[in-house]
Amino acid sequence: MEPDRLQQHLQAGLPDCQVIVEGDGYHYQVTVIGARFAGLSAVKKQQEVYREMNDLITSGTVHAVSIKTFTPDEWQAKA
Repeated sequence: MEPDRLQQHLQAGLPDCQVIVEGDGYHYQVTVIGARFAGLSAVKKQQEVYREMNDLITSGTVHAVSIKTFTPDEWQAKA
């Protein structure tokens, strides 16, 4: 799966977030920024994203992924 297709898939499932996907079609780096992550633990944040990718992981379409999640404030502070 090309990174832009994964980005579209995630954006559809997380419409209130900004989704950035980089990768080579086998290994993906996913960054998701959204207010929905406020007050959640790092594990809960990643579970929100994994939930949207579960069918792709189960089917083997996506198998190597690194996920980073941020609230808008955390993302702004990072910049």
